[in-house]
Amino acid sequence: MTDFTFWHYLAIFLLGIAASIINIMAAGGSNLTLPMMMAFGVPPDIANGSNRVGIFLQSLTGLRGFAKAGKMPTADLRGILLPTLAGGLLGSLLAAFLPNSLLKPLLLGAMLAVATLMAVKPNLLLAGEGRHAKTVRETPRAAAWLFAAGVYGGFVQAGVGFLMLPILVGLLHYDLVRGNALKIACTLGFTSVALAVFLARAVSI
Repeated sequence: MTDFTFWHYLAIFLLGIAASIINIMAAGGSNLTLPMMMAFGVPPDIANGSNRVGIFLQSLTGLRGFAKAGKMPTADLRGILLPTLAGGLLGSLLAAFLPNSLLKPLLLGAMLAVATLMAVKPNLLLAGEGRHAKTVRETPRAAAWLFAAGVYGGFVQAGVGFLMLPILVGLLHYDLVRGNALKIACTLGFTSVALAVFLARAVSI
């Protein structure tokens, strides 16, 4: 691993601030921080785990902000969180036990695939604006997509908002602000699960 200098730490600090703002306002901040850490020589498993600490803190802060502003919908929060957390557990277990020789190309490939999706389909986030919000029970396929997004979030996290928002806004018809609040709640949930799995794995090695 690279011996870190002052400039390495400064770059991580500044990019971390930028990534936090991007993640709270939309999604994709980890597409900056995770590749940067790996470019600096941080092993993929350590970079993937370290990235979650910042995600956890910014999600906690963002969630409080949305709740104080009265923009956090709670009527179907359990229905949204359950499949997402289940997927997050599976994804984080995969990330924790895969060897670095496989983990690095999979992490980079997953981030590239999500970035390509949003470049090709930028209007996915606008599909549900102006319609009455649905519950997961009313839209069963949303549960499957939330589970899949949770698997991705538990595995790599970077760009997961690009998967979550089309589900919350496009399928469940939340407006973009409330969909973003729910995205942050889900991110906080599966990030907590991932951190617990990664810590347990580190202790067992």
